[in-house]
Amino acid sequence: MLREAGSDGVKYEVIIMIIVIVSSVIMPIKIMLVVRLRFGRYAGKELTKVQKEEDNQKQVQLAQAVFQALDERFPTARCELNYQNPFQLLIATMLSAQSTDERVNLITESLFRELPTPAHYLALGQAGVEERIKSLGLFRTKAKNIMAVCRILVEQFDSNVPADFETLKQFPGVGRKTASVVVSNAFGIPAMPVDTHVFRVANRIGLTAGRTPGQVETQLKGLLPPESWILTHHLLIFHGRRICTARHPDCAACPIRNLCQEKSSR
Repeated sequence: MLREAGSDGVKYEVIIMIIVIVSSVIMPIKIMLVVRLRFGRYAGKELTKVQKEEDNQKQVQLAQAVFQALDERFPTARCELNYQNPFQLLIATMLSAQSTDERVNLITESLFRELPTPAHYLALGQAGVEERIKSLGLFRTKAKNIMAVCRILVEQFDSNVPADFETLKQFPGVGRKTASVVVSNAFGIPAMPVDTHVFRVANRIGLTAGRTPGQVETQLKGLLPPESWILTHHLLIFHGRRICTARHPDCAACPIRNLCQEKSSR
């Protein structure tokens, strides 16, 4: 009996030693895994944050280089709609939807002489406005919206165009792009109107990767200081109309060819 008890005691001691040894090996490994898991996630997030900051800085540098190159190439870039006051610019921009600036300028040359104020449009009536702009696309809808805007201006703003983006954006037939065009060009308020040319060129050359005009606007504003937004808008339009056209861009004459992300595919 004593031998058995002694033998059992040795067995228990051996088992306890094995448990201690195994625990001393497993616990540090477990602790190490937990530490690596937790700090690894943190490190991963930090690396991702740093990478994003580096990528954003590269885009800022690209935007600055594009701006400088286009500014040198198009030193006279400006709004190509003809106007003499904020009201005329508002009307011209509303008329320009799905129409060229050249065509709109032909219409407004006589329209602005005959109808210099919102009250004149209201006195003429919608049918008369339609008759004068019927060579433009969507002329009935445009005439209807112009009449509604003129009524608002007369009744609520003493016939003056408000220099406020949010207010203008709510006008019938105006929206974000038209409001941005008016406040930036008529009042000098920083804005980044995104039309079809700005949208196409900014995405094509790699400045932005937006699926909507709103996304492109936000991304462009994040790359450039507010004081350069208005001119950047005009530069991108000039470039889009004269060189970086939708179907047949003239890459050989492009002043930013070495910066463009699509150059390798053309």
